[in-house]
This record gives sequence, C-alpha cells and structure tokens, in this order.
Amino acid sequence: MTANSSYAAAGVDTAAGDLAVELMKEAVAKTHGPNVLGGVGGFAGLFDLSFAKAYERPLLATSTDGVGTKIAIAQALDVHDTIGQDLVGMVVDDIVVVGAKPLFMTDYIACGKVVPERIAAIVTGIARACAETGTALVGGETAEHPGLMGVDDYDVAGAAVGVVEADRLLGADRVVDGDAVLAIASSGLHSNGFSLVRHILQNAGLSYTDAAPDLGTTWGEALLEPTRLYAGPLVRLLEHERLAASVHSLSHVTGGGIAANLARVLPRGSWVEVDRSTWSPAPVFRVLGDLAGSTLESAEGTWNLGIGFFAVVAPDAAAAVIAELDTLGLSAWQAGTVTIGDRVSTASADAWEQGAKGVDGGAVRLVGSYAS
Repeated sequence: MTANSSYAAAGVDTAAGDLAVELMKEAVAKTHGPNVLGGVGGFAGLFDLSFAKAYERPLLATSTDGVGTKIAIAQALDVHDTIGQDLVGMVVDDIVVVGAKPLFMTDYIACGKVVPERIAAIVTGIARACAETGTALVGGETAEHPGLMGVDDYDVAGAAVGVVEADRLLGADRVVDGDAVLAIASSGLHSNGFSLVRHILQNAGLSYTDAAPDLGTTWGEALLEPTRLYAGPLVRLLEHERLAASVHSLSHVTGGGIAANLARVLPRGSWVEVDRSTWSPAPVFRVLGDLAGSTLESAEGTWNLGIGFFAVVAPDAAAAVIAELDTLGLSAWQAGTVTIGDRVSTASADAWEQGAKGVDGGAVRLVGSYAS
C-alpha cells in the first residue's frame, strides 16, 4: 500500500487516538468501582448487576443527550475541560427524574481531527462529573471524521443507565392535589438555549473574550459555567429514611424551559401557577435579555432562568425537603402548588403550557413578576 492510500493520508490518525486513550485512562479508571469489569479499552463495557437481586422488581432507566451549541464557545476559546460536566448533567440528571440511581455511562466524541490533549480534557471532565454523581464511565468512542468536520470541530454525546425499584418509581401518577412544587436553583444557563445566546452576542458585536462588566468575567467565562449536577444530592434525598416517600415527581429543566418541563411530570387535569416573585434570575439572564432588548418572560421557553430542577413533594414535608436539599448543597424554595380540577379562568389561555415531547401532562403557567 502506498503512503497516499494509507489511513493517515486520508486524514485519520489512529496513533493520536491511542495517545488520547492513554491520557484519559487514569481519570476514567477513577470512576470504576467493584461492579465494573474489564477496565479501559475493551470492545464493550461490563457492569456487574448482581446487586439487583436484592430488588423485588428492578427497572433499568436510560437516557441519552448531548451538549448542543455550547460546544461552539468551548471550541472558540480552546477550553474543553467543562464540556464533559455539561454532558453528564444533561444525561445522568435525566435518569434521576424517575427516581433511578445512575449506574454507568458511555460517551461518543466525533471530531475532525484527534488532538489527544483536547480529547483527554473532554473525557477527563466527563469522568470527573461521573465520579461526582456516582456513575461509572465504562466505555466510549472517539471517531475522526476528516472532510466532514473541520480540524478543530467536535461534538459530544452520551448515554447512561440507572436502576430503580418498581414501587419507588417517581412520576405524575404519584402527584396529588395540594402537593408543593419546589424549585431547585440552577448554576446559570446550563446547556440549553445557546443558539439564542450566540445570536444575541453576534448581533451586539461582542466576542467571547470581551469583558462582561456586569458579570465580573469575560463573556466566554460566564457562558462556559458548567451545568450543575443534581443526581448525587437527589439520589441521597431519595434514600433518606424519612423524606424519600414524600417526593412524588421530579423534573429536569432543559430544552423547552420552565413550564413545559414541569408539565411533563404532572397528571392530566392538574395545574400549577409558578410564582415568578419567589426568585430572581441570575445576572447572566438579565444582561442577555437587555442586550437583546427583550424581557425575561420571553425567554421562559428557552432558558431555565434560574431553575434547574423541580421537585413535587407532599406539602407537609416541603420545609424538611428544602432543608435537606440545602444540606446536600442545593438551594430550593416553594414556587407553586398543584391543583387538580378546573383551572382558574384567564383571558390569556395561551399562557398555559400543556403537552411537551409527547407527554400530555398537567398545565403550567408562570405568574407575577420576578424578584429584583
């Protein structure tokens, strides 16, 4: 075979891929407990499920997701060690919504050219976040796509699996009239709505290296703030001897915004008014809105605006759950109450969100004005 017909000449460097694996091996291995078999580099990841024999009816939960166009900012700044946490947040935190404990995760990175240090930084971030959420990183794939992607371009995706006892499955069927809706604070934009963010900055003539005085950082630093990880604290809440049974449903506020994601975990015939006055959106949301000349309300279907998760809980346990979440490192507050029955009359019926991503759940709208 001539040099011109070799794989390297076609733009694929298998040696670089091998080096990337060597650079990330230590970080990945730190996520492996006694349930992981085979180590790093096998064709398939192996996870010992023998412990599930203790379950009456174990259900496996799975989720898959990516990070979206937030990656464009990481690429522009050549900063890649936070994107991994964003990926774990998007994937693993969806699993805990049904009450499942995350077990293991795999990742997939497609790139125009394997730069070992870059790939290792991404995967090290994934491994660090997996360790924080108690998730084993059991495998992954890095694929080089020359000619399809630019040499500095890449995209990431992941999939994870968790387990939950069938009779402890969370969801809309557990929610009852009078339940308290607790909002749990986000760390910022997380990983949703970045196409709008990038559009706003472009129209304002701003670059990611420009200072954002109202935020105390550059724009790039503010926008790359990693997604908060909820799985670890929420799993501990769901294992709490007194409080676990009082948690009826959970919602991860991602694409679609606040109302649509809460509506997905409420029963048909129920409704919730989320009171905006119970929290103040972080400065990054307000500054972006000002740049765009738009209101915070207009972004409620795009950004989380300060709420990363909802917990729907028994009303008599709301204060105790809030206190426990605070102990676990999550700030929470009551933002609404579930009502099952006829909705209050309103002239603006289209303000209600009902039905999202194939789920015909409850109805949600936001009311009042945001706290200053």
